[in-house]
Amino acid sequence: MTVTGLDFLALQVTDLERAAAFYEDRLGLRRAAFSPPHAVVFDTTPAFAVREPMPGFDPAAVGPWAGAGVVLWLQSDATQELHDSLADGGVEIVTAPTPGPFGLMFAFRDPDGYVITIHDQV
Repeated sequence: MTVTGLDFLALQVTDLERAAAFYEDRLGLRRAAFSPPHAVVFDTTPAFAVREPMPGFDPAAVGPWAGAGVVLWLQSDATQELHDSLADGGVEIVTAPTPGPFGLMFAFRDPDGYVITIHDQV
């Protein structure tokens, strides 16, 4: 038996529609044709989604920001332009654009406090 790699990633969020709108409007992700109840799945590979918290999980109880200890990187074909758009829109930029191991990269904080790193395709 072998695990073959990442298949699906979902972030637990406090406001599903706010989070879905952020990823659609700010990052340009498109909703997949089907999403299960309590989640919005985007048309990405591997699958990426935002979802309501699992029963018994309180996102506010994990500390000052969501995803502590998790590092999430997303590829972009226009990293600098995306950075500029997010910064101009008032999104908190955690690290400014800088050359990195996978091309130009920067990090921002989403509406639930998750830190997301964007990098160029290499």
